[in-house]
Formats: sequence, C-alpha cells, structure tokens
Amino acid sequence: MTMPGISPGAELTSILAVVCFSAGLNVYATVGMMGVLARTGALTLPDSLHGVENWYVIGACAALFLLEFFGDKIPVFDLLWNAAHTFVRIPVAAYLAYAATSSLPAWEQSLATLAGAMLALAAHGGKTAARAMVAPSPEPISNATLSLGEDVFVVFLIWLLTKHPYVAGGIALGCAAITVVAAKFVARALRNLLGGAERVVAGQTSEDTRRA
Repeated sequence: MTMPGISPGAELTSILAVVCFSAGLNVYATVGMMGVLARTGALTLPDSLHGVENWYVIGACAALFLLEFFGDKIPVFDLLWNAAHTFVRIPVAAYLAYAATSSLPAWEQSLATLAGAMLALAAHGGKTAARAMVAPSPEPISNATLSLGEDVFVVFLIWLLTKHPYVAGGIALGCAAITVVAAKFVARALRNLLGGAERVVAGQTSEDTRRA
C-alpha cells in the first residue's frame, strides 16, 4: 500500500505525531526508515524532505542506529549517549516537522515545529524516566530489554504509519499524553540524567589527571 503525499489536515497531524514521537525515542531508526520507505514507494515525502532518501543519509543512520543499538545497553555509555541526544533528537524532530509543513502558512509551520519538538521532548523524557526506573537494578537484562523494546516500538510505529496513519498517530499521541501526565517525574529524570552524565565525565577527567 502506497501512502499518499503529505497534505494538510488530520493525516498530516498523524504523520507528524508518529515521526516526531519516534524521533524522540530513536532518531536514527526514524530517519533511516523514512528514507528506506520513501525509496521503496511505501511513503511519499514532500520535496523538502527528499534528503532523507539519499543513500548516504540512510547509511549514516544505519551505522548510528547500530552504534546506539549495542551501546544503549552499556550502563555508562547509555548514560552519556542519552544525555547528549537530548540535543539531537528534539532539534531533528523540530526540523522534520518544519520541513514537512513548508507548504503551510508561516504561523502554522511554526506551530507544527513547536509541537513536533514538544512531542520529541515527551518521548525522550519518557524514555529517560523509564531508564531511571531500571538503572538501580544490578543486572543488565532489564536495561537491555527496555532498550530493545524501544527500538521495536519505533520500527512498529513507522511501519504502522504506512498502513494505518490515524491509528499510528493515535498511539503516538496517547503515549505522549501519558508522558505529560508524568511530567514531574520526567523532568526529575532528565535532571538526574544530565547531572549523572556530568559526574561521569568529571570522574573520568579526574581519573585521567591522576594517571598523568
């Protein structure tokens, strides 16, 4: 089933909800799958997003996805990676929303961009909060299982988008709403993540200084 081009209305809202929420969980899987689906004709993108169809972009996303897939299950690397990607997932989601709505009036495009960023923030915050819940566990299985579940969920959402965009959009918005309800815990988790990453970096720097 070939999905029609992105057009204003409820379908556009559904598509952007899925893409931006998915980017907040795993930006490389999201962009890479968009490129592959567009290449195979399952997803029609506006001209402003044709760059994601480039094989170099798809290849880079695939390589970074593999790095995240394995590294996301290593405790310290996981901490640093997710902290750094607070500044990657949200801007990329905002750009995707901005580019996808280039045909809309400026005020609507700006609103879509802000909404896309907020959806990505909700997804990223929810992911961080979930990691904070399993972080104290001494065994690596829970963290690895959660990481794998996030990857599978992103792939499923993007695939569902090509079949039932309204259902996929509803799932993404529903998950974002749940995260907003738990916003206080998410905000605390984000502060802990960034603070923990800072402590890890500071500790590593001190260790290197002593060795020198």
